[in-house]
Amino acid sequence: MKCVLKRTGETLAQEIEMANTYWTRLKGLMFRRGLAGGKGLLLDPCPQIHTCFMRFAIDAVFFDKNGRVLYVAEQMKPWRFSRFVRGSRYTLELMGGTLAGRVKPGDEIVLTK
Repeated sequence: MKCVLKRTGETLAQEIEMANTYWTRLKGLMFRRGLAGGKGLLLDPCPQIHTCFMRFAIDAVFFDKNGRVLYVAEQMKPWRFSRFVRGSRYTLELMGGTLAGRVKPGDEIVLTK
């Protein structure tokens, strides 16, 4: 699966891993050494995240079931908690610095296979 920003047609992640069970969402990116460029983790459902036990900063995009971006957290360092994002169905986690201000609330995310 890949993730595209509809407004620009830009691919945010070429290869997305899915976390859609309690345990896969809880584990998320914990204990990994990093996340390769072009890769991401999609958590479903997920209105809030943490970066406990993580070794690197991440960018996170929270969006609803229609792909509308509700909140963006950039450069979340380890041992932090995001705010609770009401209405968020999905959260896409990417390597810190990937977004660099390019994604804003109100944008639309498209997931394709």
